[in-house]
Amino acid sequence: MKFTIRNKSHLLLIILLLSFNSFYAQKVPSIERTKTNIDSNWSYLENDTPNSNEAKKSTNWVDINLPHSWNSLDATDNDPGYRRSASWYKKNLVITNFDVNKLYKLYFEGSNITTVVYVNGKEVGKHIGGYIGFTFDISKFIKEGNNEILVRVDNSYNIEIIPSQKSDFIIYGGITRDVWLITMSKNNIDNIQITTPQVTEKSASLNILATVKDINNTNGFSYLAQLTNPKGKVIAIQKGNFSGEKTSIEIKKIKYPELWDVKSPNLYTVSVSLLENGVEIDKIQDKVGFRWFEFKDNGPFFLNGKRVLIRGTHRHEEHAGVGAAMSNEQQRKDIESIKEMGANFIRLAHYPQDPEVYKACDELGLLVWDELPWCRGGLGNEVWKTNAKNMLGEMIYQNYNHPSIVLWSLGNEMGWLPDFKDGDNNEKMNVFLSELNDMAHKLDPTRKTVIRKYEDGSKIVDVFSPSIWSGWYSGSFKSYKKAIDKYKLDYKHFIHAEYGGDSQVGRHSENPINGEGQIKSEGWEEAIVQTKVANIAQIGDWSENYIVDLFDWHLHISENDPTFVGNLQWSFKDFATPLRPEDDIPYINQKGLVDRNGNPKDAYYVFKSYWSEKPFTYIESHTWTERQGPKDTPRIINVFSNCPKVEFFQNGVSLGIKTRDITAYPACGLTWEVKFAEGKNNFVAVGINKDGTKVSDTIDVNYRFTKNGAADGLKLAAEKLKNGNFLVTAIAVDKNNLRCLDYEDRVYFQCLSGGQTLKNQGTPTGSESIKMANGRAAIEVIPNTIGDSIEMNILNQNFKGEYLKFKK
Repeated sequence: MKFTIRNKSHLLLIILLLSFNSFYAQKVPSIERTKTNIDSNWSYLENDTPNSNEAKKSTNWVDINLPHSWNSLDATDNDPGYRRSASWYKKNLVITNFDVNKLYKLYFEGSNITTVVYVNGKEVGKHIGGYIGFTFDISKFIKEGNNEILVRVDNSYNIEIIPSQKSDFIIYGGITRDVWLITMSKNNIDNIQITTPQVTEKSASLNILATVKDINNTNGFSYLAQLTNPKGKVIAIQKGNFSGEKTSIEIKKIKYPELWDVKSPNLYTVSVSLLENGVEIDKIQDKVGFRWFEFKDNGPFFLNGKRVLIRGTHRHEEHAGVGAAMSNEQQRKDIESIKEMGANFIRLAHYPQDPEVYKACDELGLLVWDELPWCRGGLGNEVWKTNAKNMLGEMIYQNYNHPSIVLWSLGNEMGWLPDFKDGDNNEKMNVFLSELNDMAHKLDPTRKTVIRKYEDGSKIVDVFSPSIWSGWYSGSFKSYKKAIDKYKLDYKHFIHAEYGGDSQVGRHSENPINGEGQIKSEGWEEAIVQTKVANIAQIGDWSENYIVDLFDWHLHISENDPTFVGNLQWSFKDFATPLRPEDDIPYINQKGLVDRNGNPKDAYYVFKSYWSEKPFTYIESHTWTERQGPKDTPRIINVFSNCPKVEFFQNGVSLGIKTRDITAYPACGLTWEVKFAEGKNNFVAVGINKDGTKVSDTIDVNYRFTKNGAADGLKLAAEKLKNGNFLVTAIAVDKNNLRCLDYEDRVYFQCLSGGQTLKNQGTPTGSESIKMANGRAAIEVIPNTIGDSIEMNILNQNFKGEYLKFKK
């Protein structure tokens, strides 16, 4: 077609029109996606009314910040049970520059256990189930300026929502994780699901399944996908058009990928932009790791073609003083401490955990077993099944991209203690378990499924863990090798999750109870009803020494077995439970390698000596500085170290250099026989590295030859701590004022005036009720501004009470 310009004015008009169109196209505003944390300045109302108007009228609101749980302290107080009810949260959300072309969403990382959200008096949505995130679109409910956000959270007893109320952990109520305000274009990318279909050391491929929302017609919408390597360099760009709601984007021939590994957790960044007529209106990005893994039949685990012995632990999401409402810093610190110990695997028990946990595992190189909270309770009704399936779908959908995750767990001890009639029917259980298994594989064909302690379902899932509690709930720990040798043959893909035992910090014994002559030593399978069989859990002394011996033996076996897949110790940190009121610290499961504040017990260093690469040396034990025994009686002292050689000194005299031998037990052969001098004994262990550098540890032990008599009273003392608080200590003494190192009865602390005890922490110095450890117990006391002294009363069944008054 011929086009003729008639005159100069016609030409000028065309130039102006073209310039205007070009200018307009370039100036279409890009709507940036934002994510703003809104944890600050909330109000909390402890009232279970279902009526939002009634809640708003209440005058009992208190100011708080998130995360928050109303069970943070009452879960670990001395009263049975904890609050299972509903509460309200309120916030004034200020929206500036409200834009009708944007979407505004509230994203909750986790809220336990049923949540209803209201905005400006109208119900926005409801979410059933805790431990997993959810998002509500509030665009139609908000306005410029102030907006009232009301949230009702309910953790009431409800057998139709997993986990079962019979589980051995606290079901914390509250908004226990971060909350965010997200803004984005109305046309947006809802999600990207990243898989790595082909990975070798020489090449890899990447597939991105991008889901777009709220776009009726994708014509005119295109994408720009980028892959950035761990050093920040863009190494691949892919452009194309969207083809409906879901679009598959392939990036091929990625040469020599930097693999994600437990020692080198290399992370790439994937970003996908949504373009409308060439202009970016939305962008979403996530991390990806290139790795492949395999569980060998009846054999070990391989990562990237190399055998990796699984060295694992478990984690409950809680901490002293805050319960499940942990800060991101506290979450991260737990994972860092696990990695510092040398672990390469973590089971998230018994539920999905905070996004910060997965992020840390990705970045630090920890393999993850992520678990659906079907824990005990058996099979439920149709509502229960729907809720369970929804939670499995949410867990996989939200955590899909994390390279650290290798296992989706479908449950733990599921057939035990049924909540519904016929809930322990194995045939029906297996039908539902098969449905979950098929669902998991359909949602994610790249990972394996797993369960623990449900034998009848062992052939349904890809990987299975039987229950082996050698040396605690069954038999002797010396029978551990027989157990794993049997189960390696019984199960095609076998992994051992959960082993260990309880220990009270500071409790020690020259001859820890191991059950010899009292229990069936060859047993290893945990009895369902533990009270009907003799086991160490019932008769043990809860000493740190015994647990050290138990873990040392388990690691001695696992580290020397080339065909073993590996195991996961239970549990990394002490945690709260409603089922253990008689424990040394009431309502605390004390099987942790660290206490509820994260402070390491002796057992932590056993694992570190086998697993950690950073050189260290640790003398057992820093909490065993008062000992007694006959004169000239030799004692064995263990040193836990990962150094090839260690020299040991007593009072400045070398007792010799020993070479670490991983096949030797105990302590890999780093043991010395010593004869204590009466009074102070100084011990120094010097680890010698391959390059000649040295790391050392030292302790002073006061030893006496006189055995204490029966406890006759309590000796009290107070010392000021660096934080300004006081540590009040009670020592059980006999009539000669000797500390009673064999005294373990319970004592009760009470602050009468001048301050308050740091109570309900579930820690060795944060519990008003606690059993003594070698005749000692202590509590931290927070002084107040009233008066110049603090008065304490320490009670005990035997001594009735002792009084202490001291200056602040």
